[in-house]
Amino acid sequence: MHRGLKISVVIPCYNEEDGVRYTMGQLPMCVDEVVVVDNNSTDRTAEVAQSLGARVVRQTRKGYGAAYQAGLPAATGDVTVTLDGDGTYPADQIPELVDQLIDQKLDFLNASRFPLKNPKAMNFSNKVGNGILTIGMAMLFGRPVRDSQSGMWVFKSAVYPKLRVNSDGMAFSEEIKIEAIRHPEVRFGEYAVDYRPRVGEVKLNKWRDGFHNLFFLVKKRFS
Repeated sequence: MHRGLKISVVIPCYNEEDGVRYTMGQLPMCVDEVVVVDNNSTDRTAEVAQSLGARVVRQTRKGYGAAYQAGLPAATGDVTVTLDGDGTYPADQIPELVDQLIDQKLDFLNASRFPLKNPKAMNFSNKVGNGILTIGMAMLFGRPVRDSQSGMWVFKSAVYPKLRVNSDGMAFSEEIKIEAIRHPEVRFGEYAVDYRPRVGEVKLNKWRDGFHNLFFLVKKRFS
């Protein structure tokens, strides 16, 4: 627990046995519950996660968003924190982020990767793509954010049922932020974190996922 709040961490994984081992090893003592979503992994991701104390939820429907749609409702803590299972997001900063959530009287906190403390943690094309999507989100929805594609969020668990998120893919990351920003009862903020080089193989198809995310933004805005 941290400041009297039960902390749940949700980690979506597809073939991340090395990454999830590293990520869970970085979790601070204040984390009470770890939910790992096994999204059709063909390696030992589920076994490794269970051996380290995680509760494994299996999602046979493929996709980043599909994994979160299975994992987020399974969290039982007062505060939910999300992490990728590749060691890129700073698990050690969870207490600091929860403090920000409470002290700033927020409901949803986006962990911004920018400005990058380690420029080598993200390649140039990913920086450009993220910038385009972040600008596009700001133009379409009238609210600037620093990092529309961040996969680390800290929020009061009671907020999630209020958000209408349905993307099965990578667009889930921008969709959950859009829903939090637009909801009249949800106070949204951002806080910079130390993004790090990934552990293991890259799964992202940057061009396909980037264009899909951009199309999703336009569709969501005008649907």
